Amino acid sequence: MTARLPLRTQVFATVLGRLATPVEEATDHAALRAQRTRLMNTPVGRAVFGTPDRRARAETIEIPLRGRTLTALIHRPTGVGGRRPVIVNFHGGGWVQGSPDQSAWLASRVAAGSGATVISPSYRLAPEHPFPAAVDDTWEALNWIADHADELGLDVDRIGVMGDSAGGNLAAVAAQRSVVEGGPRLRAQVLIYPAVEMYEKFASELRMPDEPVLSAKNMSAFAHLYLGDAYGTQDPLASPLRAKSFDDLPGAFILTADHDPLLDNGVHYRDALQRAGVRVRYREYPGAVHGFLSLPGVSPVAHRAVSDIVDYVAAHVVVPG
Repeated sequence: MTARLPLRTQVFATVLGRLATPVEEATDHAALRAQRTRLMNTPVGRAVFGTPDRRARAETIEIPLRGRTLTALIHRPTGVGGRRPVIVNFHGGGWVQGSPDQSAWLASRVAAGSGATVISPSYRLAPEHPFPAAVDDTWEALNWIADHADELGLDVDRIGVMGDSAGGNLAAVAAQRSVVEGGPRLRAQVLIYPAVEMYEKFASELRMPDEPVLSAKNMSAFAHLYLGDAYGTQDPLASPLRAKSFDDLPGAFILTADHDPLLDNGVHYRDALQRAGVRVRYREYPGAVHGFLSLPGVSPVAHRAVSDIVDYVAAHVVVPG
């Protein structure tokens, strides 16, 4: 049985629904992003979305790629020396919204708790830059980070990826490409309520069309904006669940929320990985909405989930078995 949503989460979802323009109604996506940034930087926004952990120090770098430059936010754990293990983290936002700052609470908590450096690169957003721009950016950023590990103070032999929602999609794709295309040898992938299927609708989406934070209408709008002319594609670079093979992928920790239409995306990806013999840890969090790990101020379960991620990263990346 699905757990009831905490009252704080219900109130926040109601207020957010009145303040924020739904993505399916937006005509100016740059303005919609600015609206979210302003909300996050208000006192109430900081209380809801959290603030970076002071046990990790942050710095911004630039990642020069062919024809473009990405920014990346680095969270380094304080009080530890030597070359650090690294988690490359891709933010969520439906491929349309979001930034590395959006996941600073999560990334800094993982860095401070696990002892790994967490790097969150930006990527080009739709609809200005539709698929496969985000896929190309995140893949090339991952490789750039691995290639520059020495100067960044990183241990390239202890590297993993992490992402939430759209970022979970991009992390899963990057993990697959690392195997198929000979990229960095990843030790783990942390996939937080990932969107891994862009073509087929699963039962959870049909069963929960009007959940807080992410509705079925939102999902459809994000998919159309992200894929553009490629909408309807079954390309595994868009839908990693459609990969030809899941063999040799790194172990995964898949987190889902029970009030999330994307719930079954995580379940089906878990099953696909397990059938291929990939080690998977799976956890569904009760009384949680999509995006709950970005809402620590109103979603108590966010703190439990980030502790679970810290433990997983510490065991599988920082001190691999």
